[in-house]
Amino acid sequence: MAITLAALAVAGWYYYPPAKAYAHTATAYSARVACSCRFVAGRSLEDCEKDKLEGMEFVTLVDDPSTRTVTARFPLIAVDHATYREGFGCVLEKWED
Repeated sequence: MAITLAALAVAGWYYYPPAKAYAHTATAYSARVACSCRFVAGRSLEDCEKDKLEGMEFVTLVDDPSTRTVTARFPLIAVDHATYREGFGCVLEKWED
């Protein structure tokens, strides 16, 4: 049992940095694309969900029409926001680690 827990801890330590990087990339991409889909193209968020790439099934999208923002979340790891700004299109909020 102790060996199994140690192996899981080592695997988690080893794989967490690339998993975190993938999650941030997936949420940033999804927030930006969904924001453009929603507030530039005028499609519904449900319709924009179809534009997610393969492998992004865990990313969830939530829109806020009052601020023209789309939030993308990867559970327990990453959250990114993209906001529509007149003249600039959809812009990601600054990343902070």
